[in-house]
Amino acid sequence: MAYVISDACVNCGSCEPECPVTAISQGDTQYVIDAGACIDCGTCAGVCPTGAISPE
Repeated sequence: MAYVISDACVNCGSCEPECPVTAISQGDTQYVIDAGACIDCGTCAGVCPTGAISPE
């Protein structure tokens, strides 16, 4: 089960460098997680200041 980023994302970018498999990238309006690449480690959720990242 991959993690997802909700609309609460404020585009701060703190999650992107924390992903060990580079599954996070800047989307059109907010950061997005590639579900196929996500290894469900939760590291990104731990650094998100708005709590916008959660398990799908």
